[in-house]
Order: sequence, then structure tokens, then C-alpha cells
Amino acid sequence: MGTKPTWTAGLVAVAALALLLPPAADAQLASRPAEEWVKVLETPERLAGLRIDEVVAAMKLRPGDVVADLGAGSGPFIVPFARAVSAKGTVYAVDIDKEFFPYIQSKAKQAGVTNVRTLLGEFTDPKLPAADVDVAFLHDVLHHIENPAAYLKAATRYLKPSGRLVIVDYNPAQSPHQGQASLQVSKTQAAEWLAAAGFKPVEEVGLFSDKWFVVYGR
Repeated sequence: MGTKPTWTAGLVAVAALALLLPPAADAQLASRPAEEWVKVLETPERLAGLRIDEVVAAMKLRPGDVVADLGAGSGPFIVPFARAVSAKGTVYAVDIDKEFFPYIQSKAKQAGVTNVRTLLGEFTDPKLPAADVDVAFLHDVLHHIENPAAYLKAATRYLKPSGRLVIVDYNPAQSPHQGQASLQVSKTQAAEWLAAAGFKPVEEVGLFSDKWFVVYGR
């Protein structure tokens, strides 16, 4: 993507809104109300920069898969996931703020997909209903978690033995949170946290210039 305006505009919007909002809550870094998040997450510029179809294709989802979108937010990936896994699969849309759920449910209804379940997670545990997940997905989420090592360890317990964990997050140098080390996460850090949970990088996808995109497995 280089320096295309699509992601640059998104970074500016995120940074500007961060200056206007109150300080972050301890358990969710850079926390804000769902309504405020949606103003940022659903801008056309940001959605274009997410390259959703390319991300979903790179994840190699199969009909019947169970996908958990951890920190689903307003749900930009939910409908593409639901279609990729077909009616035989399931998409768990997990967030710690239930105020996002009407946005997600509305998108699913409008798209005519019936295999989406919204789930209220916790700061330290996604609280999935079973250890039946084929792919867990965190997009632009990990740097908002106060204790990422503990959260990732909890999340991996819901994966099948062959399950994969997919993380997309900003390279620290391109993060919209410059000067805030607690809101920056490198792929090296993530690899260390996941190694403690018995996972290792199995694929790195070079889709973005400003983000790292890594798939982990046991």
C-alpha cells in the first residue's frame, strides 16, 4: 500500500479522535465508547485500507470452519468471514463492549448471513463457548489489550489442535500511537508471547507496508 491516502487518512482520523477523547481505561488501552469507535472504524477511507477481501483470502478459510473475530468492533470482517465459511461454518463476533453488537447484527441481517454469533468477552479471556475454533483473528486489537500475553494464552485454549491464530497489527514505526509505547506491539513481542502458549509463526503475509500480518500455529 505504500503511502496511499486510504491508510494515511485512517491514521490521521484515529490520531485526531484519540486527542479528543478521555484517557484510556486501565483494562482496555485507548478505550472509548462504541459510538465513537464506529465513527473511526466505518469511514470509507479506513475500510478501503483494510483490504478485507485480500486478508480473508490469505487466511485460507474453508466451508465449515469456525472463526472467532476477537475484538470484532463494528464488524467489518464479519460478513466476509461468514460467507467464506459458508452456512455450515460459524463466526463468533467477540467484543468486550456489547454496544457494538447491534452494528454487527445489522450487517449480518442485511447480508443475509445466519451463521454469526455475537459474544461478550472479558478483558483477559474471549470467553468462547467451546474449544472448537479453527481460526482466531485479531485485527488492530492486540495493542489495545493491557495484558496481551495472558489474553493470547487464554485465546489459544479455544483453538482446535490444528487451529490457527491470525494477527494483523501496526508496525511500531507506523503506529498512530507514536510516543505511547504501551499502545505499540511488534511481531517479535507477539511471537514471544505465543511461544509461551505453545505457538509459533507459520506464515507471514506481506500484504501491508504499515502493518505486520502473521499466522501462528502449534
